[in-house]
Parts: sequence; C-alpha cells; structure tokens
Amino acid sequence: MLTSFKITGKVTRAMEIYRHYSFDLWLTLIKSNPLFKKQRCRIFHQQYNALNKPLDEVEFIFRQVDLMCNNINEATGKNIDAEEMYLMVISQLNDNKAGLHDIDIHALYLQMETLLFEFMPLIYSPDTPEILAHIKENPDCTTNILSNTGFIKGVTLRKVLKTLNIEPYFDFQLYSDEAGLSKPNTAFFRLLLDQVAAFRSIPANQIVHIGDNIRADIWGAEMAGIQGFQVNSNNIPLVKLIPDATQHLFFA
Repeated sequence: MLTSFKITGKVTRAMEIYRHYSFDLWLTLIKSNPLFKKQRCRIFHQQYNALNKPLDEVEFIFRQVDLMCNNINEATGKNIDAEEMYLMVISQLNDNKAGLHDIDIHALYLQMETLLFEFMPLIYSPDTPEILAHIKENPDCTTNILSNTGFIKGVTLRKVLKTLNIEPYFDFQLYSDEAGLSKPNTAFFRLLLDQVAAFRSIPANQIVHIGDNIRADIWGAEMAGIQGFQVNSNNIPLVKLIPDATQHLFFA
C-alpha cells in the first residue's frame, strides 16, 4: 500500500515502512550538551585533583577514558560501568595514586546526574521528534532504544528521554549497563529481538536498527540478521534515511 507523509515541509512517497524501528541514542537521537562536559571537568579539577593538574589535562583524561572504555566495550561486547569510568578518571588524574576506597562513588554519580539535568543533552536534530511521532502514528510499527552507555547510566537516560518529551515514542529501552552487554555483541541484539517477539512476530527483514556507529550499530545489526542503517556520521540525516530505507526494502 502506498503511503504519503510530510516532514518539515517535504512530502515523501514510500511503498511501505518497517514494522519495527530500533534506534541508537547518542549522536543518533540526542547529543551531549558541551556545557555539561565543561562543568564536569571543572568539578573534577577542583575536587579530585590533588596534583593540581591544569583543566585542559582533566578534559584530556575524560576524553581518553571515554574512548578507551568505549573501544573495550565494543571489542569485548561487555560493559564497563559508569562508576568504574569515573574512578578511572580520578586515578589517572592523580597518577594512579588516589585512595579510591575513600570516594563515595554513589554520591559522585548522583552529583553528576544532577549536573546533567542542569545542562541537558540536546535533541540531535529539530526533525527528530517529528520523525519519531510519524513512525508511532502507524499502529503496525513498534520502536525501541538500543544504546551503549558510558559515563551516564540507562536509569538516568530514561529520565532524560522523559524530560526531552520523546520517551513516549518508544515501546521499550535497552541499555548496555543494565544488560551487561554492549553493541555490537550479537547477544545484545538478541535481547532486542526477544523483546520484539514479546509484542508480536515480525520477520527479521522488517526490523531495522538505526545508528551512527558503523561497527556497533550497522555491523552489529547485520550480524544479528536484521537491517542496519547509518545516519549522521555519514552525513545522512534521519529525515532522509527513513524514507530511503523503506523504499529500499519494499519497493518492487
């Protein structure tokens, strides 16, 4: 059946749509607020910096730990928790001589969560909520989040989506810290497929995972036997990808 829909003034004609859409979160639907990262570094610079290292070195250590843990998680398919990552930052900041057992890591995480809500993550594109709303308007479509975490836990990200008013667009959310698994681990994608099957039976070729990371999102999805479509990092915005993807799969 032909369908026609309008997004930000553009009318796109498509044959059908996928029946289940899985979305990555960071750099696909939302992005970090730069002010959050700056203020986070200032706090660590002031409170956990016994060696009085300069602020730019604190910023470098945060980037280093973030990239390192992300690479490890993708390589092992497991998950390094947020608390561990914050302790890594403190340890590196103090040349691995900090007394980590003296740190109230629970209080530290809550402090960072409070800071996050002062400097909220941003919707990646102004079109994003409209695209999600369009998908959910179809009663035959279900949706989810499948996201690796990092310094910010899944429990916090659920609150973020609710605050950003996009939480209702998702039937369920899966986060690596809660599952103990990270993309591209096929076992993480199997959790997605199990959740989809709990709603109803959908053929694998009618399930798509959309994300910015070619390895974690696209390769991971394809290894799990579902469609994968890359956005943003390849200069293809979400508003362009959804219609193109539907025509690719269903046009005869």
